[in-house]
Amino acid sequence: MITSIQGTLADATPLRAVVELNGFGYEVHIPVTTAEKLPAPGANVKLHTHVIYREDAQTLYGFATPEERDFFRLMIEHVTGIGPKSALTIMSKLSLPVLENSIRAGDVGLLAKSPGIGKKTAERLVVELKGKLGGNGTAPAAAASGGAPAESADGSRHRDAVLALTALGYKGADADTAVRRAALALGAQASTEALIKKALN
Repeated sequence: MITSIQGTLADATPLRAVVELNGFGYEVHIPVTTAEKLPAPGANVKLHTHVIYREDAQTLYGFATPEERDFFRLMIEHVTGIGPKSALTIMSKLSLPVLENSIRAGDVGLLAKSPGIGKKTAERLVVELKGKLGGNGTAPAAAASGGAPAESADGSRHRDAVLALTALGYKGADADTAVRRAALALGAQASTEALIKKALN
């Protein structure tokens, strides 16, 4: 199993990255939320990966963090009707902290707003994944394997900022997009208050 790939970013689009390593160019399918965090082409990049092997193809999926990769695995392995393409679509629409919070809260309405994801699929996401998320939202497998803590500080600040914006009247997906942009502008260590302020500008 290829769990990560690190090399030179040769090319990138919102849903695909090409990573050059040892003379080979690896095509990696990515969600928009990962594409937003990529460096400029020519820079070094590391993606946490999941490979799907089929008789006629081997497809590599990449994510900015191990937690995002693990959540992708949870969706495609445990939710009926969710394949890799649908999982990438969901993760392109909403960031991981918001996805996990929506599932824990049973917010089917927000989940159903992802393109191609109807109400029934959103309900299955909630029913089939709610018990598989740790108390703070991260898949237990990540913590059990000695990975990241239950929820990173970055994820907690992001989630809190989104909740604050929704309390101010923003729609969930719009609040998430605004906070993601603010985090890119301010950096990973930005406080919840700074994220909110930047998102409102």
